[in-house]
Amino acid sequence: MSVTQVVPAVSKTDIDQLCIDTIRTLSIDAVQQAKSGHPGTPMALAPLVYTIWNRMMRFDPKDPIWPNRDRFVLSNGHASMLLWSVLHLTKTRAVNGEYENLGQPSVALDDIRRFRQLDSKAPGHPEYHWVSGVETTTGPLGQGVATSVGMAIAQKWLAHRYNRPGFQIFDYNIYSVCGDGCLMEGISSEAASLAAHLGLDNLCWIYDNNHITIEGNTRITFTEDVAARFLAYGWNVSRVQDANDVDGIESALQAFRETKNKPTLIVLDSHIGYGSPHKQDTAAAHGEPLGDDEIRLVKRAYGWPEDAKFLVPEGVYERFEDGVGARGEKARAKWTELFSEYRAKYPELATEIDLMQRRELPTGWDRNLPTFPADAKGMAGRDASGKVLNVLAQNIPWFLGGSGDLGPSNKTALTFEGAGDFQAGSPGGKNLHFGIREHAMAAIVNGLSLSKVRAFGATFFIFSDYARPAIRLSALMELPSVFVFTHEAMSDGEDGPTHQPVEHLASLRAIPGLVTFRPADANEVVEAYRYIMQLRHQPAVLALSRQPLPTLDRNKYAAASGLARGAYILTDAPGGDPEVILIASGSEVSLAVDAHEKLNAEGIRSRVVSMPSWEIFDHQPNEYRESVLPAKVTARISVEQASTFGWERYVGSSGRMIGMKTFGASAPLKELQRKFGFEPGRVVQVAKELLGRP
Repeated sequence: MSVTQVVPAVSKTDIDQLCIDTIRTLSIDAVQQAKSGHPGTPMALAPLVYTIWNRMMRFDPKDPIWPNRDRFVLSNGHASMLLWSVLHLTKTRAVNGEYENLGQPSVALDDIRRFRQLDSKAPGHPEYHWVSGVETTTGPLGQGVATSVGMAIAQKWLAHRYNRPGFQIFDYNIYSVCGDGCLMEGISSEAASLAAHLGLDNLCWIYDNNHITIEGNTRITFTEDVAARFLAYGWNVSRVQDANDVDGIESALQAFRETKNKPTLIVLDSHIGYGSPHKQDTAAAHGEPLGDDEIRLVKRAYGWPEDAKFLVPEGVYERFEDGVGARGEKARAKWTELFSEYRAKYPELATEIDLMQRRELPTGWDRNLPTFPADAKGMAGRDASGKVLNVLAQNIPWFLGGSGDLGPSNKTALTFEGAGDFQAGSPGGKNLHFGIREHAMAAIVNGLSLSKVRAFGATFFIFSDYARPAIRLSALMELPSVFVFTHEAMSDGEDGPTHQPVEHLASLRAIPGLVTFRPADANEVVEAYRYIMQLRHQPAVLALSRQPLPTLDRNKYAAASGLARGAYILTDAPGGDPEVILIASGSEVSLAVDAHEKLNAEGIRSRVVSMPSWEIFDHQPNEYRESVLPAKVTARISVEQASTFGWERYVGSSGRMIGMKTFGASAPLKELQRKFGFEPGRVVQVAKELLGRP
């Protein structure tokens, strides 16, 4: 449809309202054409989003990955048409995976016409790696606001490390829009509590207080005083009583920018489906298209041509160009000039920023990584991990992280001189203390990663359940987040089945794009980190032992560098012609080695395969996989203190699996190993049964 003028744009007020109503009508039309989606929230929040973008944010549509841009997070991601409308109207440009500006729209009008359709850059919920201008993938409620806390932490840390007198290289703000659903989810409470503790005054959440969820009015489930809750956390709280009050919204946002030492919550009172004659009774409240008749009534209320579809009136694009476009371009040009001067004065710091923005590593990042000598008593995976983390965090300035109140047990504390703790008064610390907030911790790690900081979060493996939704999103976003989990099997014996992960490896291995590692000894831990740190677009999980594992003699057994192929032949039958293959991960690898020695002593030719990562092995060439697991050897045994689910792909229909088919029990570890069959004698017995040997 050709562009036509709908109303005379003769005053600031008129053109602002025209822009707001354009966001609304694009949203209405897109949802109607798709026959699915949520028109109500975009209708209600169009004035808010217009004010944030066109009056407040420092964002250059021509360079949407400019490092010092303000961040906008749409936590209530079902209202994605708000974002697609504003990205289109601001003419935000697309950037590819190599950070190259493509010179084409991030979201074209045709994408909006194909809202929620295959390959459209206007999908049903915001997707980070798919659409430029989207700062994080949202949809699961609460994830966006929690991730925004990680972004705010990152800005504080970056400013402390890189800013110098006269050089404010990092001073951006984070705006996150959320709704009742986000604030009902527990993750937002975890994140809000930590944000207040850390005094994140660069963070603003705007709460769409519309009293509606899918089942109806929030009075049936949600009658708390949200403002009082956030005041109790320690937030600055303000209220705008009319979601259409653009000047009031701007004043509240300006007050946020002037508030120090605490984050801000703006409570915005709105009516979902604003402008609809039926308002909250309309289908707009329930995530459905309005219908043609209702749309005509709504457009009539806006003074809009009733039959016009996907109309962008004259003057709207220009208004955004004169607002966020001009302001953002000016701010970015000023920053670019400043950074050029900064580079001349602080070349090493500028190089760090360059590398970080490209997700590259500094020269010598892996220097001094330990090599552990053979030791029958060995070392716990968590202890080896702690030593590696302390080397990496010194070699990679922007590598930091911490645990969910388990640092001494996870061995994640960074203890070298100058590491420090990240707190409100010491934002340069590299030790992050998340408290007992595993879900928010994982989302915060994602927020740090989205800010190009390399970050890790840690807890017991059993509590990966609490972090799993954010871990899944890290894979969906293709972020190199790192999750360190200890107590990965039954080593927490006396604590019983509540603390013994059984199905967790299978669950995480099922997530596309996530790389899981269960290292067999201290040197495999080193190699796992060596692999992980070079990832640019994949998250990784480390499952580490609490108890000491024998450090294998790598002069006798294959080098731990074989981990980089996911699985490798650790030790083999004489002549390399095995009758039976023993496949194991983690603590069960040394058990398989003991069984191998017993089998060899009885004249049974066996091979031991260490398989720390299914995902990596599955991506190896067929020739390599065949060399490790030759098809002709059908007598195969997997050994892992976890659910056997999935191991059939490696042992085949003729093989056997030694693993967990029930939950664990409360007892010392050795008694549990005996009860559940994790002993060399059991492996030998099963091997003989497979081969028909007495």
